[in-house]
Amino acid sequence: MTVLDGARERWVRTGGVELCVAELGDPRHPTVVLVHGYPDSKEVWSEVAARLAGRFHVVLYDVRGHGRSTAPTPLRGGFTLERLTDDFLAVADAVSPGRPVHLVGHDWGSVQCWEFVTVRRTEGRIASFTSMSGPSLDHFGHWINKRLRRPTPRRIGQLLGQGAKSWYVYLLHTPVLPELAWRGPLGKRWPGILRRVEKVSGGDYPTPSLPSDAAHGAWLYRDNVRPRLRHPRDDAHAHAPVQLITPLGDAFLSERLYDELELWAPRLTRRTLPAKHWVPRTRPDRLADWITEFVTAVDGGRPGTAASGKHADRFGGQLVLVTGAGHGIGRATAFAFAEAGARVVAVDRDAESADRTAERSRLIGAPTAWAETVDVSDERAMEKLAAKVAAEYGVVDILVNNAGIGMSGSFFDTAPEDWKKVLDVNLWGVIHGCRLLGRQMTERGQGGHIVNIASAAAYQPSRALPAYSTSKAAVLMLTECLRAELAGQGIGVTAICPGLVNTDITSTARFAGVDADEEKRLRRRTARLYGLRGYPPERVADAVLEAVVRNRAVVPVTPEARGAHLFSRFAPGVLRRLARVKPPL
Repeated sequence: MTVLDGARERWVRTGGVELCVAELGDPRHPTVVLVHGYPDSKEVWSEVAARLAGRFHVVLYDVRGHGRSTAPTPLRGGFTLERLTDDFLAVADAVSPGRPVHLVGHDWGSVQCWEFVTVRRTEGRIASFTSMSGPSLDHFGHWINKRLRRPTPRRIGQLLGQGAKSWYVYLLHTPVLPELAWRGPLGKRWPGILRRVEKVSGGDYPTPSLPSDAAHGAWLYRDNVRPRLRHPRDDAHAHAPVQLITPLGDAFLSERLYDELELWAPRLTRRTLPAKHWVPRTRPDRLADWITEFVTAVDGGRPGTAASGKHADRFGGQLVLVTGAGHGIGRATAFAFAEAGARVVAVDRDAESADRTAERSRLIGAPTAWAETVDVSDERAMEKLAAKVAAEYGVVDILVNNAGIGMSGSFFDTAPEDWKKVLDVNLWGVIHGCRLLGRQMTERGQGGHIVNIASAAAYQPSRALPAYSTSKAAVLMLTECLRAELAGQGIGVTAICPGLVNTDITSTARFAGVDADEEKRLRRRTARLYGLRGYPPERVADAVLEAVVRNRAVVPVTPEARGAHLFSRFAPGVLRRLARVKPPL
């Protein structure tokens, strides 16, 4: 049984073909029409459709010549954008008479939808359009012409880059050979290629109709690409709000294609996604969330209200959990993600501090934020937290293991209970987070990112910080190992290694081998030194977001951390000699 087996089915006759249309959800709700690409059928959307059906009237249809829809006779001239627009209007009139629909297109489905949303005869029938992995051929034509008329090294590079990515377009224009390949060996091997290259799961996709779908669909390219690129329309402006979702790992389309899109779609919301081309199959949760957010905003009269903070196109709507979020780097990181439009789970052992972070996160841009109280060193408590988060908020997209404590004192002054405390929080807290919340990411199979806050002390030995440095070195190595293990699952893992940062970790740091009064004096003195250094936690938070965007492995933060990292790699003896210096008390 497939996700679409429970759908209501109807047939729509238009232009000499019959289109197979499937519907999910309540017809009284806003209608969302999902249009598939090449060489797909409507089943490519099944996972997204299932997630949208509770809120919307979801409509999927097989494009003419694909899936269970019939093909035009003859094929030549039967797949022009004008005929595809006729098909869309016939479907829209059948499933949502008198009420505009929200369009979502992927690949050639998006190419078609750009036509629908920019021609006069569809005005009033489209409420919004979400585009992914498929540009307007008119916009693409103008993009090419601009670079040919005013060539610069950068523009020529962009043309050559996209030209290389479009290799398959040239092949599809050749006569007969594409049809023979798809009906022969390529059609048989395609599901395996998708699994290996795109990490696409099976289930109800691809369908047995793939060989004929791909053979018929070659005419999408032959009927449209060259005519439109040679003579692009000058009036191809979108008459509805547009949401652009750009997979950053798309092997077929360059990000640069959309550089001037605001000229054609003035009501534009941009999103980016660290994924490959077939995002309807590999990232259905993320797409469903963004489609829901956008459609709801448009229907509420608030198009284009997505967060405008730095990296909002990347993190808007994502679920981010930060431990140790009540103070310092954790709080600054929660705020940075909130400003980028992420949903935030602020976790801290101090309930009041976690509440304040969550409340402020909502005020500065988070669509919603929650506070949770937990001791990260408590395995049972972390298990309960992971289960609650998954059940009530969803699977975390980004996990920031930040909670930690400071510990200073010589090795022989550091008691076993001190070692246990610092390792329980600094190391086991990270292990619990990675194991429990990271496992949920892997089981979901839609990627994600784990950030572990280590320290420059992880690679900079010190006679004054044996316990702390050991715990952070272990976090660094754990991060490197986990990064290697999860690389094939689309989950990035990063170690952030700050140096001296002006946070209140000094107020709770332990100093082994001294009495209580001396410990208070050392805390005050250390706090003054960190204050004089004046490096704010907000800059570490910025580094966290940048590291996730760029999927960096190890990120030293602060000049002294970067310097020590260089020495650790190229002149470790220098650090060993510095480690012998007794710090002033």
